[in-house]
Amino acid sequence: MNTVRNRFGTALLALALLSGVIVLPRTAAAEERLLIFAAASLKNALDGVAAAYEGETGQRVIVSYAGSSALARQIEQGAPADIFISADLDWMKWLGERGLIDQQSETALLGNRLVLIAPAGSGAAVTIAPGFDLLALLADGRLAVANTDAVPAGRYARAALEALGVWHSVSGKLAQAENVRAALALVSTGEAPLGIVYKTDANADTNVRILDTFPEAAHPPIVYPAAILSGSENPGAAALMEFLRGDTARAIFEAEGFEVLAKQGG
Repeated sequence: MNTVRNRFGTALLALALLSGVIVLPRTAAAEERLLIFAAASLKNALDGVAAAYEGETGQRVIVSYAGSSALARQIEQGAPADIFISADLDWMKWLGERGLIDQQSETALLGNRLVLIAPAGSGAAVTIAPGFDLLALLADGRLAVANTDAVPAGRYARAALEALGVWHSVSGKLAQAENVRAALALVSTGEAPLGIVYKTDANADTNVRILDTFPEAAHPPIVYPAAILSGSENPGAAALMEFLRGDTARAIFEAEGFEVLAKQGG
């Protein structure tokens, strides 16, 4: 794995030399900032948490957002992040199996709910129940979802639709996006009449409204695990992890609609 990380660093250095910019070595750069790789659905809340941490400590925090699957693969390829927050347990486990996280630091940080949304001005109405007629509600439109093979929000959506017996009727009418925020945007801009996203995403966008919430029993529990990466060289990573479990972060997460699972010091 050191070979992969060294190749990643060499490529960055070569790019810097070509552009006339000198990049600090990883060990020096680690003193200056903390880098979090986080699921796209965390953006509003985690931006607030990062700002609060910087305000309290003076330590700069950079957050890179994308689908959990894309971030996990970047970490495997040597991306020098300090902390990873996934939108499901599977991608954290995937990294753990490759020795890429400090497993003692791993914590179940947050919970969320899955909702069906429509544009704010839509007159659509539905109650989610086994066998509900989602196909008729879509009419000629498509259902916006995150990628159902790789992205946690998409996999939760597929699991819920399968459990409710409607997957096969709508599987050919999906508009699949690279992450849940991209799926949200399809509905927010009116490109799709319906979408399945997290409750927190819907709450963050006034251009959409929630039609109904999926039963929790219809899909695996939505858990956001967080862990320090084994390749992190920043001694401040542990303090930031503790802050993520603390009262200040809790208040921000809860204000955005997340359920806080982690306890301070746990």
